[in-house]
Amino acid sequence: MPFWDLQRQLGIDVDRWLLRQSMPQPYGKAGTCHAFEREWVECGHGLGQTRARRECQLEYEDFMECMHRTKLAVRLKTILEQRNKMIKEGKYTMPDYHKGKEEPRP
Repeated sequence: MPFWDLQRQLGIDVDRWLLRQSMPQPYGKAGTCHAFEREWVECGHGLGQTRARRECQLEYEDFMECMHRTKLAVRLKTILEQRNKMIKEGKYTMPDYHKGKEEPRP
């Protein structure tokens, strides 16, 4: 905690300008990844840049995954590759509604 709390004394909130998810959101609801960003910032607060990179790596990775969904994309790609492999081997047949065939309507 700084000796002089200039943000409070001047009545400004620099965090709101610096943090991506803390910006004003439509309808006043918090951003999707706001909680992850807040955890990352709170973890690194007062540690310094070098120490914060080491000690807050998990929080940063969680925030980046929430923002970019890279692990989710890799997982979905793996699932689709496995499905395609099983289709080629004849171990899996897709349901009719996935083939574009509609059910007969009454």
